[in-house]
Amino acid sequence: MKPRSVLRIAFRVATTCAALLTCISGLLWLYFHPPVQLQRGVPYGSRNGHTLTLDVARPAHPNGCGVLLMMSGGWQSRPGSFRPWLVAPLLRRGYTVFAVYHVPQPEATVMEIVEDVRHALQHVYEHAAEYGVDPRRLGVTGGSSGGHLALMLACSPEGNAEAASTRAGHATPTIAAAAVFFPVTDLLNLGDSTENPGDGGPPRSFVRAFGPQATNLTVWRGIGRSVSPIYHVHPGMPPVLIIHGDADTLVPLDQSLRFQQEATRLGATVKVIVRHGAGHGWWTLPWDIRRFADWFDQYLLRPAPRHATAP
Repeated sequence: MKPRSVLRIAFRVATTCAALLTCISGLLWLYFHPPVQLQRGVPYGSRNGHTLTLDVARPAHPNGCGVLLMMSGGWQSRPGSFRPWLVAPLLRRGYTVFAVYHVPQPEATVMEIVEDVRHALQHVYEHAAEYGVDPRRLGVTGGSSGGHLALMLACSPEGNAEAASTRAGHATPTIAAAAVFFPVTDLLNLGDSTENPGDGGPPRSFVRAFGPQATNLTVWRGIGRSVSPIYHVHPGMPPVLIIHGDADTLVPLDQSLRFQQEATRLGATVKVIVRHGAGHGWWTLPWDIRRFADWFDQYLLRPAPRHATAP
């Protein structure tokens, strides 16, 4: 074969490959950039002189269900940091997403942060009609500390459909399903975590996040228990999906497995998907949001519980 022929073939192959890669990149870009109406900075409360806000992402074809996304990592949160591509599979399925921010620790304690995200849920619940969502069909999601906060909402006796009632003249907010990544569930038993101080105390890098009394181990036991989802599991809690890597050294897989074991013991539904060889996050993590979308389809799109009442 003549050199020129070889060059022509090589050029054609290279051109075809480049065109294919461009096409694939374009399709991926389109997938992760669904049409959305984004409303930023909606106030839902205040803490320590700061206005607490959330962003609302409305999909082009809403399905009437909402998902609260806890914008938190290390119990840090930066208003305005939400990007719709993070939850593209949810938006494409028609879920209205509420990106919830909080005052970062240590300016606010984890206990205060939990209280504040509950206020965010209350806000979404009471304004559901304005957002075009059914307050009986609300899900919650997040990763790491965001997953922890999501589970605190899901495990709250006041935040599930089974315990729906009225409080202070308002309908009690309900969570119908949760899907999270690698959450800390038991702060009193950190196991093989690199954050385990070895004396039963709070995570070594987050002592200040739990207030000035957290160094008192007697006081800490009460604090840690109050904000550990595993101690709030109950039969009426909503179904939970957890995706967790078995090479996670910050939040070991054991945190999710023990949470699942406790839920199973009490008759609640918790499914754990293990990512083998994955640590505290992985590069295909945004693609796993599709599994979250499947989970919410299963539990939010089905008929709403009759005992859950809209505000």
